[in-house]
This record gives sequence, C-alpha cells and structure tokens, in this order.
Amino acid sequence: MELKFHWRLLQGSERESQTRGQGASSEGTGLPDLAPQIEFCERAEEAGICGLLTDFGASKPDPILLAAALGLATRRVEFIVAYRSGLIAPTSFVQQINTLSALINGRLSLNIVAGHSPEEQAFYGDMLPREERYARTGEFLEICRAFWNRNGPVTYGGKYYQTENGRLNTPFIAPRRSFPEIFIAGGSTEAQELAINSGTLWMRMGDTPENLRESNRRVLAAGKEVGLRMAIISRPTRDAAIRDARALIEDLDPVAAETKRERDFVKNSDSVSIKAVYRQAAETEWLSSYLWMGAVRTHGPATVCLVGSPEDLADAFMEYKKVGVSQFILSGWPKREEMIYFGREVLPLVREKERALSCAGSARTASTGQSAGN
Repeated sequence: MELKFHWRLLQGSERESQTRGQGASSEGTGLPDLAPQIEFCERAEEAGICGLLTDFGASKPDPILLAAALGLATRRVEFIVAYRSGLIAPTSFVQQINTLSALINGRLSLNIVAGHSPEEQAFYGDMLPREERYARTGEFLEICRAFWNRNGPVTYGGKYYQTENGRLNTPFIAPRRSFPEIFIAGGSTEAQELAINSGTLWMRMGDTPENLRESNRRVLAAGKEVGLRMAIISRPTRDAAIRDARALIEDLDPVAAETKRERDFVKNSDSVSIKAVYRQAAETEWLSSYLWMGAVRTHGPATVCLVGSPEDLADAFMEYKKVGVSQFILSGWPKREEMIYFGREVLPLVREKERALSCAGSARTASTGQSAGN
C-alpha cells in the first residue's frame, strides 16, 4: 500500500511563518479566506496531496462548512474534517457529514479529537474531564457507525447519548465506502483504545520510528492504520534545510511573549500527547539525525519536523513505513511553497523507493516459491 500524504489547510490571512499563538489570536484566522484557500487546494491536487486538514477550534471557522465551500470548488483533493464529540448530537453530526459527502462526492474523512483544553471545551458548554471526554467520544462514534451501517432504526441508551428509533434518509455517499475514514487523534492509551474500537486510523504526533514501533503493534494487529502529524523542511541539501530551520526561530526571543503563550498553552492543556511533545522538545533539539524539535516551543506540537534533503526525507518516510505508519498530515514553511516542493522533489523519490521495495518483495516471494517447488 502506498503511503498517503495529507497537508494542513492554509488558514485565513496566514503569514509565512506565523507561530501557533499568532494564529490563535488573529481575527483573520477565524474567517474563511476562500480565494487563497481554493488556490492552495488546487496546488495540493497538482502536488499529489491526498487530503487537506480543516482544523477545529474556537479561533477557526467551522470545518464542515469550510470543507463544503472548498470541496465544491475543487475536483480531487479530499478534506479531513476535524471534530469533537459533545458539541451536537450524533444524529445531527451524521446528517451534516452525509450531506457534505453528497455535495463533494465523498471526498472527506474525519479527524476526531477529544479536546486538549478544558478552557476551550468550556466555550462550548463542555465541562467533562479528559477521561470522560474519551468515553463520551466512544459512545458518539458508536451511534455514528450505527447510522452509517444502515441496518435499520438506531436505538442507543448510553451514559452520554440516547437515541430512539433514529432514521436518516441521507446516506454517506462515496465511491468505495459507506462511511468516512475515522482518524482518532491523540497519543494516550485512551486514544489508542478508541482508535482500535471505533476508528480506522490512530493519528499521532511525530516521533522517531524506534519510539513508535512498540506502541503501534496493537493498533496494526487490530487491522487499523497508524498516521503521524508533523512538519517538514526540505531543501536541495541537508545544510540548506538546517539553515532554514534555524532561521525560522532565530528572531524569536526565548523569553518573549510568544514563548510565554506556549508555556500557558501547555500548562492549561490536559492532553497527554501535547505535554509529551513539549517535554521532549525541552530535553533535546534533535530526536534523530533528521527529526528536529526546535520549532515546537513557538509553533506548536504538530511541528516536530523532518529536516533534510529530498533524499533524506524520502528515506525517513520509508523508515516510518517499516514500523507500520501509512498516512501523514504534514505542514511546512512557507506552507504553500513547502507543499509544492514536497510534491515535486520528495514525493517522486518516495514512490520510487516504494516501487523498489515492492519489486524486491515480489522477487523474494518468487524465489521462495521456486525453492518450495524444488
């Protein structure tokens, strides 16, 4: 199976290298910015990007409505719609997602998160502690899957949701699926269990293949996929990539307000994976020869970053493939130009290495068959 590469959608009024805090506090981030976003989608299609992540959060537009607008203006690219349980009833959510699938021919998947900030959850009237948010999300997805299975009226009596004889006339419409792919985001044990029980893929923050190998095993054994969310900085040479990585943060004073924002962000979060990434970044700048943590403290936990030449990055992606990672949600700086460069310089090398690996596997199988025949 070929690796699938997705990208984080361009945000409204996004600047070339804005930090996480700058994006969260910008009024422009909270608005659709359709002309540049549609152009970004078109460049993604040309670059061979499979899907674009439409983030969820109080500082951003509604991801379902945004995906509908962008999906109607594009032809091939998919949209990874981020969402949380506890905001609307599962029946209403399925109705919205199914309607979106009909509008854009099923070009969507879901990135389900339990929430990372009790403060922001309270904006939506959600006061549940972290562990209960995961339990509620499990019930939410059980009801969603029951509607997508279309085996008759849906009746469900749980702790958090109740549905009686539920019916929806709008099905999920897609060429090869009766329900969307469901990415479960989070690095905790609860997120892993939710991915196994209710998802199709466990989406994690970036880490080394060695650190991921063991914890991936249960998910893969359950027949589910594993994905990574991370960033890349690729340039013609490794030295040039490292130089541009350093330039990204060199003008940011480590004691400035921007860093304080990040400290407060981590302090107020109850996410296991967010705290773990920031802890790693505080301990070391490089997790491996190609995995850089230098942008995490200012640009956020999804910026664990692959840095190097196109060949370096292609080799890194193949190392991840060996430990069972099959999908990536990427970003870079500048976001649009990094995506175009990735599609032109890195992705062809990945495909070439995948073909070589497949041919080698076929040759070994043929050789084994001949030996058995003899």
